[in-house]
Amino acid sequence: MYKIAILGCENSHANNFLRVIYKEKLVSDVEVVGVYSYDMEAAQKLHEEYGVAVAESYDAFVGKVDGIMITARHGDNHYKYAKPYLDSGIPMYIDKPITCTEADAKAFMQELKDRNVRVSGGSLCVLNRYIQELKQTVLEEKCGKVIGGYLRAPIIMDSPHGGFFFYAQHLAQSMMEIFGYYPESVLTWQKGENVYCDVHYADYDVDLTYTGGCWKYYGSVSGNDDLVCKQFTNDDIFEKGFVEFHNLLEGKPQKQTYEDFFAPVFVLNAMYRSLQSGQVERVKRIEEI
Repeated sequence: MYKIAILGCENSHANNFLRVIYKEKLVSDVEVVGVYSYDMEAAQKLHEEYGVAVAESYDAFVGKVDGIMITARHGDNHYKYAKPYLDSGIPMYIDKPITCTEADAKAFMQELKDRNVRVSGGSLCVLNRYIQELKQTVLEEKCGKVIGGYLRAPIIMDSPHGGFFFYAQHLAQSMMEIFGYYPESVLTWQKGENVYCDVHYADYDVDLTYTGGCWKYYGSVSGNDDLVCKQFTNDDIFEKGFVEFHNLLEGKPQKQTYEDFFAPVFVLNAMYRSLQSGQVERVKRIEEI
């Protein structure tokens, strides 16, 4: 039986992972030994619904678990919550945004690499079958040579949990999964409650729209011969996300390189710099930080 803990359960993600473990019984060899949140009311609700213990500190499970899932709402807490567990080498699930700063991303990645800690997580939207279909459209040039794309998803700019960074990774990483994890530069601006971004790849641009009032997701790939557009929903992404983490518990290799896993942090920071400057901003590489 694999013992895990969930750190940062003040949002719906912790509840969804507990749901797939205990209600859907997706796996039979995992026990959640406890949860932690600075929001004790949220943690208590999970205790009442699932019977999981509530810890008073995020380092309470060191030496007691085979893996941790970090699902804190604010990305600034992810690296902090992970630090006490790094030396144990146990696998980790890290929710979006992986971190909010490029400096934390570089330091976090280096510590994971040095200890060979395997990770999964980020935006689970990339596990949606429609995103994967659009990715194959690009890889196989099903619309001909790719000349661009468009994606749309919601954002919460005034979120107390990191503002722009709280929700922005869903759309940014979906784009990166389809078109590639290393765009060159971005131009971002805001009109009303919506945020727009032109993302510059080497051979084409991808346009993003972050909607402040509409909670629907769309993605499209434009090629010389045709265009494919899909609305995507997030029906089973928590099941798929937990399977990826469970694979790590079983000793399987992580799905992404460390560089790809942290790449969204650098795209998000370039987008945020552009939003502030009104200029095109280059996407930095991790070795530049």
